[in-house]
Order: sequence, then structure tokens, then C-alpha cells
Amino acid sequence: MTSTLTLPEGRTLTSSWPETPPGGDPLPGQLDRWLVARGAELVAIRRHIHAHPELSGEEFETAALVARTLTAAGLSPQMLPKGNGVICDIGSGDRVIALRADLDALPLPDAKDVPYRSTVDNVCHACGHDAHTTILLGVGLALAQLAETDGLPGRVRLLFQPAEEQMPSGAPDVIAAGGLKDVSAVYALHCAPLLPVGLVGVRSGPFTAAADKIEIRLTGKGGHTARPHLTADLVYALGRILVGLPALLNRRVDPLAGMSMVWGAVRAGEAANAIPSEALARGTVRTLNKEAWREAPELITELAQAAVEGTGADLDVTYTRGVPPVVNDRLATAVVAGAAGAALGAERVVEAEISMGGEDFAYYLDHVPGAMIRLGTGIPGASERVDIHQSAFDIDERAIGHGVRVMVHTALAALSAGAF
Repeated sequence: MTSTLTLPEGRTLTSSWPETPPGGDPLPGQLDRWLVARGAELVAIRRHIHAHPELSGEEFETAALVARTLTAAGLSPQMLPKGNGVICDIGSGDRVIALRADLDALPLPDAKDVPYRSTVDNVCHACGHDAHTTILLGVGLALAQLAETDGLPGRVRLLFQPAEEQMPSGAPDVIAAGGLKDVSAVYALHCAPLLPVGLVGVRSGPFTAAADKIEIRLTGKGGHTARPHLTADLVYALGRILVGLPALLNRRVDPLAGMSMVWGAVRAGEAANAIPSEALARGTVRTLNKEAWREAPELITELAQAAVEGTGADLDVTYTRGVPPVVNDRLATAVVAGAAGAALGAERVVEAEISMGGEDFAYYLDHVPGAMIRLGTGIPGASERVDIHQSAFDIDERAIGHGVRVMVHTALAALSAGAF
């Protein structure tokens, strides 16, 4: 099978996957040869996407590149209604397994001195979504060939999602467009720069936290600091909110829920001798427990009112939902763990740590069982360990091949499993 891909800058890539020899060939051997033939192409795609990042909701060129690549492989991708995401089925049959990747970049400068450095000011793939997209493309191309030889026991749906990094996120748009119709299970991976390349982290149960935003605004009569009794002392009231609200929350929520409230912005007045008439605090609320997440807005509003009671301040609480917690399905996790072991070796599958970061993959898990895993992308010998959401973030590009192997094995294993 030979295919030709033209990148937006006009460069053409031509490659082929060797035919399966008579008598059949184990999947690992097929993938090894295919990745030898097409690995350079996948790296080139990743670098192109990295150099041309697009912010949340604006992933039109990235989505178009994905669609062209899949079309060149004989597939029939469908664009999301806004044109910034792609859904594509491979194979046939009633059984459907979905694999998801996110397309968007972050509003950060690219601090790396590399040939594929971002060409867009203050926009950078500092979270690895360029790698996620490239890996899922590779999976799609590999599975397309298997489907041609009747080697795919069902359908695999590729979900290339926009706007993972913003609130509201793009996952509900994919779901509304039919992304989960007839799907039995859904899987995704995320780059993990603190995990060495070649390793995969899996975990059943809580995986990432819900991530919401809260804004508390206080108003009242200001005045001279010499006569605070004639005012509503908003600085004092705000102090009670900043210190007391997280403490009260910790005593009203089960510690096992892993709820965390952290302030990120505080503003109250300018002059040292004047009590302001307005004060503001913004922060995040995170939890690993779905029930605690559902109850958080009402509880936090109640506790905020209790914290300012008696100060004379008027309180307004704006609670903005972010994403639910990602809670990996037990059986889906077992499937992907076994698949990762088959793809890379059992010794390369390790237990993933729980993250308090947010991830909108949780929306898919509200509809169907599934699991997210961590793909090691750590660069051996790097002088410093750079985490995601940092301007110097980069990956060991060998992780692309590892990701393709793991997700191809996962799709086939999930299609063959009769448990979903």
C-alpha cells in the first residue's frame, strides 16, 4: 500500500506499508515495519502542526490537514459543523470503539530553539496536543490498511476534538455531532513529560480532577481606615473569604473526595488609608469525586456567605463549571493495560499518578465507559524536566511510534472484548 501526503507548505511525503506475507504476520511485526516506513512522515506531520499552532476554537487548518491525510488513505472523514474538528470511521460492523485526540494549542510563547518552533506569536503546543493528533492520525492510517485486508473486527471511530484547553470545551460539540453514537468504549492518551519515553502509565478509577472556576465579588460602603466602624471593611471580609472558605470546605467535604480550592487572583483597593468599596477574588475548585463536584456550587456559596456574615459586605458568587473528573472504567483500563503490554512489553506499563489537572475527556466518560492513559514523552538526558503548560515543553519523538502501537493494540483488543 502506497500513499502520498502533501503538507500545506507544499512538501510531498510518499511512503508505503509492506504487504502482509502469506500465512499472516503478527501485529507487532506489521506495526514495526509500517512505522519504519512511515515514522519520518509522522514526525514531519507533528513538527508541522507544532510550528503552526491554533488556539481553542480556531483549529481550522489543523482539522483540514487531518481530513486531507485521512482522505488520502481512502477514508471518509467528516468535519464538525464549525470546521475545526474531524470524525472518521474505519472498518464496518455494529461494534464501535472510539479513540480521541485534541487539536488545540495554548496562548503561550514557544521558548524552544528548534527548527519546528512555533511560527505564531504567543501560541504554542505546550501540552502535547500536536503529538496526540499525530499519533491518532498514525493509528488511523495503520487501521485503514488492516480494514482493507479484513483485519479489523468492527469499526474504530477517530475523534479529533477542538478546544480542550478552554471553558466551555469542545468535547460536548463532538458528542452533539454524533461522535459517540453506537460507541461501546472510548480511549485517549496524554503526553507525560515526567514519565520516561517508552513507558505508559495506566490507572483505574480517578485519573484527573474536575476543574471549575469561582469568582467572589464583595461590595459595600468604603471609607477612611481611621473609622472602619463606619464602613463595610471589605479587605477584612475578603481576608475571611481567602483563609476561611478553603478551611471550611475541607471540613464539610469527605477528605477522600480530594477537593482543593486555590486562589489565583485577588484585588482590593489601592490606597493604604482608604477602605475600598469593591473587592474581588478568583480561584479554582478541583475534586476527584463526581458527587462532590455536583454539590460544590451550592456548598461553596453557602460557606462564602457564612464567612462574610456580620461584616456588612454584600456578596456575589459566580461559579463556572469547567470539566468533570476523569474516572477510568475498571474494565476499559484492564483492556488498555493489556494492550499496552502487548505493544511495548509488560515491564513498560506502570501505574499512573492521579493528577489534579482538568481534562475534558471526562465528558465522553459520562456517556460510555473508557479510559485515558499517560504516554511517556520524557527526553533522556535533558538538563531540566519541563512539564506541560510550560513554554519550553517538548517531547521525545520516539513516543509517537509508541503511541501508535499502544492505541492500535487497544482498538483491536477493545473490539475483540465482549465485555462492553
